[in-house]
Parts: sequence; C-alpha cells; structure tokens
Amino acid sequence: MTHPGPLPAIREGPRASRTVKVLSVNPPGRILLIRPSALGDVCRTTPVLASLARHWPDSQIDWLVQDTFIDAIRAHPALNRAIAFPRRALGLRGMRSRHYIPCLRGFIRSLREPHYDLVFDCQGLSRSGLFARLTGSPKRIGHRDASELGWLGCNVRVRSEAQHTVDRMLSLLNNSATGEIPVVPDVRLYTPTESRDVFDSPVFAPITGAPYVVVGPTTRWPGKLWPDARYIDVSRWILDHFPDMRIVLVGADHETSQVPELLAFAANETRVVNGLGETSIGQLMALIEGSSLVIAGDSAAIHMAVGFERPMVALYGPTRVDRVGPWRRESDVIQACPSDHNLSHKNEAEGREAMELITPRMVIEAVEQRLVLPIADDAIVSPSA
Repeated sequence: MTHPGPLPAIREGPRASRTVKVLSVNPPGRILLIRPSALGDVCRTTPVLASLARHWPDSQIDWLVQDTFIDAIRAHPALNRAIAFPRRALGLRGMRSRHYIPCLRGFIRSLREPHYDLVFDCQGLSRSGLFARLTGSPKRIGHRDASELGWLGCNVRVRSEAQHTVDRMLSLLNNSATGEIPVVPDVRLYTPTESRDVFDSPVFAPITGAPYVVVGPTTRWPGKLWPDARYIDVSRWILDHFPDMRIVLVGADHETSQVPELLAFAANETRVVNGLGETSIGQLMALIEGSSLVIAGDSAAIHMAVGFERPMVALYGPTRVDRVGPWRRESDVIQACPSDHNLSHKNEAEGREAMELITPRMVIEAVEQRLVLPIADDAIVSPSA
C-alpha cells in the first residue's frame, strides 16, 4: 500500500504552540493512544500505531480501548499493552454497584501510573479528552475542533482539514510538540492466536476445508440495513454458481431480529452457517481473515476486511463514504442514493429508503467480479495440435 500524496495542510491554535515545546532528540519512553470505540473505528486506527512505532521503534506504545474491543488490537506487534476501559462498569448503571468506586480508582491508576510522555486523543470526544487529562502527561495531542469540548483535555490542539476519519487521526502526527511524524498507511489487523479456535467449534464445522463468504447483514443502526430477503437472493446465486462455497452469517446476538427471513433461509440450507452471536470479536477476525469474500453493510466487518486485505462488497446508504467508508477501498462500495442527498442513517425510514435503492443485481455483479467462477468439466476444450 502506498500513500497517494501529502496529507492536507494542518494548522494549530496559537495557545498550543506557545505552551508546549517540541520533543527533544530523545524519543518519548511511553506513548498512549486513546481510541476506545466504536469497533470499526478502533480497527482503522492502526495506521496511527504503525506510524508511531516506525518513527520511534524503541518507545512503548499503549492503547486505551473499550474492554469489549480489546481483541481487535491486542495481537498487534507494535503494541506494548492494551489498557481496558470498562465502559459498562463505569457507566450510569454501574454507579449503583458497590464496586464502582474501586473500579474507577483502578482505572484512573492505569492511566496515571505509567507516566506517559505523550498522549494522542484519536477519538475527540469529552470522554476521551477527560481520559487524556487524567494521564497527567505533559504533552496531550488532540483535535482543536474536538466534539463535546473534548479539546479541553489536550494542550496541543491540531486543526485538520482532512476529511476521512483515518486521515483526520493521522493529521495528529504533525504538531508543534513532536514535529512531523511520517505516515505509515498500514491498516493491517492481527488475529489473536487463540481466537482461531473458532474453526474447531461445531457451529462452524460446515466450513472446515471449504472456501466461504462472510456475510454481515446486521448493523447498529436500522437505517443502514439492506433488506434481508435480498441477502437471500445474493446467497442463492453464490451457492448456485460455486458448488464448493459456504456462506457464514455474522453479527451480534441481539441483532438477530433484524434478519428473520435470512435466518429462516439459513436454517434450511446446509451450506449456510448461522454464526450470529456465536463469535467473540477475535473469532470474527479469524473468520474474516480466512474468507474468500466479505459482503456487509456499514459495520465493523467491512473495516476488518480492509485490515485483512480481503475482497469485499460494502453496501452503503446515506453515509459519507469519503469520510467514514472503507479507507482507500471506495471502489468496493455500492451506494445507490445520490451524492447530494439530505438523508440520514439515523432516521430509519430515510436510511432504509436509501438502502433499498441497492438491487440484488448490483451486488451479484460486484460479487461476480471478485470471485472467479469455476469452469465446468464439459466446458474444457483441449488445445488443437
């Protein structure tokens, strides 16, 4: 993978440049990345980690991540340690527990005790800004326009014109405290070794030794859903044209109600595996890493496919692909709604309207381009003498 050119111009506020000195020749001993969520965003923050590790190979780099998402990054060779943010335990419901105060104190200690020399707030929200401030690090780098006043937690505030989420995070690497850190556009993911036990599970026995397509039909936002009956049309086409192929459905257990027709189809088709709610995040990574193709809506599965360089077909509705689509894989996106639309995926009716503009034929044509159709025996012609 190569970088297509320089990042957009980056400017900083005058306060940051006056109050923070540039790092000396000596590299920082300990660095913290803050990107707790969401899962897809965690997966595509790895270029920041790779860039810092290349620039300062002797520094120890930790990453603050939501506890349920640790599997996504903990096997990365450039990472020293993943620090868990116990979101549920420290949420509003957790405040009623007698364990809340000890948990909070322990979490704050995990931020302060390493004595980080440098902190990057890659999330840019009030919560992540607070976490940055709690570290006590002398150099805390974040976006000047961070949402929810998140910039208050940082004393080096970068203004960036970069549009895509990944490029925006990478813009933090050019600032008055560190100078310019060269970008390494390495978005690779690494599956935890023990997560490969997913292939030993009886649920996934049908894919043992066979090629398979991962289908992620569910999403967090109902407005991003493609009708599940259309996933059936695409699945039937794949099964009809690829006799050895299997299909694995993936998603969270609480999302099964989104695709009742597709699950009924899977229950009556031996070559389709219903894996919804059957994997950890690490096991999902293992399935995507070994797949022949990934078909999914705007969800973490798409960003994992990017991280494992898998062929994919990404189905997008009223979402800015140039900002939050699969990084540098825009050609793998099918989006049928007009580019100047005013629809929102947060409005379920508007989102579904945009998603329904994607036809099964569009998806099948994209699948056909990415999977090589087998040649029937009777179609093989011996070369003439």
